[in-house]
Amino acid sequence: MERQNKYRKFQLQQKKIEDLERQNSRFKRVYTEYENMSDDLWNLENSEGEPVPDDFLDAMILQTSYLEDEIEDWLHQYNTSQNEVQS
Repeated sequence: MERQNKYRKFQLQQKKIEDLERQNSRFKRVYTEYENMSDDLWNLENSEGEPVPDDFLDAMILQTSYLEDEIEDWLHQYNTSQNEVQS
């Protein structure tokens, strides 16, 4: 059984993410970079063969967390704007 990628934490919010990607090219770049980094990180941590230095993995984890924070900010703003429209 294949383990789930723990770095893909926004899977349940795909509809909102797709809307934001259509609305804002900067968000799309940030989210694409997040997807790429999370996939690379997952592959590095779960691959067979030559181990990757912990410093390198730590730097990737840190960068991925910065991207997650930025995406969370965008999603929060999106939710706030959607709630204002519905009011």
